[in-house]
Amino acid sequence: MAGLCAAARARELGLAPAVLEKGERPGGSMLLSSGVVWRYRSFEEFRRQCPAGEPRLQTAIVERLDAALDWLESLGAPVVSSQTANPLTTGRRFDPRGLTEALVRAAGDVSFGRGLVPGDGTGPLVLATGGFPVRLAREHGLPVRANPWSAGDGLVLGLARGAKTTPGMDEFYGRAMPAPPARWGEAEYVDHAQLYGRSATVLDEDGDEIPVDAEDWSENGLVQEIARRGGRAWYVVSPADLGRPTPYGTIAEAIDERARVLDAGGKPIEGLYAAGVDAGGWSTGGYASGLAAALVLGLAVAEDLAS
Repeated sequence: MAGLCAAARARELGLAPAVLEKGERPGGSMLLSSGVVWRYRSFEEFRRQCPAGEPRLQTAIVERLDAALDWLESLGAPVVSSQTANPLTTGRRFDPRGLTEALVRAAGDVSFGRGLVPGDGTGPLVLATGGFPVRLAREHGLPVRANPWSAGDGLVLGLARGAKTTPGMDEFYGRAMPAPPARWGEAEYVDHAQLYGRSATVLDEDGDEIPVDAEDWSENGLVQEIARRGGRAWYVVSPADLGRPTPYGTIAEAIDERARVLDAGGKPIEGLYAAGVDAGGWSTGGYASGLAAALVLGLAVAEDLAS
């Protein structure tokens, strides 16, 4: 998203950018997301929720995101919702495919499958690194929940050219996803997320309970802890809670009959249901709201180049 935003804005300002995309399609993980581009309503709340984050980046997101969202709309990016459902945050939900198509149209010269191109010396190069969730998943034995090209090559190139990382690089924005034998892929990255840990008793593979923070609204902290304990856990819920809503339907719709807890003889234990979950990583950097950062930084870089 950052590369497309930088190119689209640079073209508006009279430059002639060319986008060299490593992947075979545009959009990166933006295309696979829910399309919500958001920020915390205040810098103070951002710091409270993400104390290890980079303060300058957080300030830029709080101060510049609203105007950047207006800019996205001006390109024709279709808005699904004009607000988030979380009172702590503000933002808009875009149709991911429509957002990607609008940015590609505005960016102009885009080619795919190019790999890393460090520059030919004829002009400035903007390196939009993407993330490294593929490498992260490989290193920690976690399932990949991202586009297949975000393996960290851009980060390695940037570091080799003297770039520095921000705080929070040991965190990732993750979701609990159904464990095998359940199957899911790119089309299910969003709606198969198991977002009901606060309504469950969460157990690790050894049967030890994992504490759930009632204020962990995104349940990202819970997923981090599951990852630290080996990457798999069980969410145990009672029938009385099966009708509780999640962002993507009820708890009952998130699990199925195979999730019923069985006794030693293989018979269902009435009154308990459990879903096996795996910690699936999306992007790095904790709670930094990757799409918002990509949008704000992409525009800032383009405007710096044009001036």
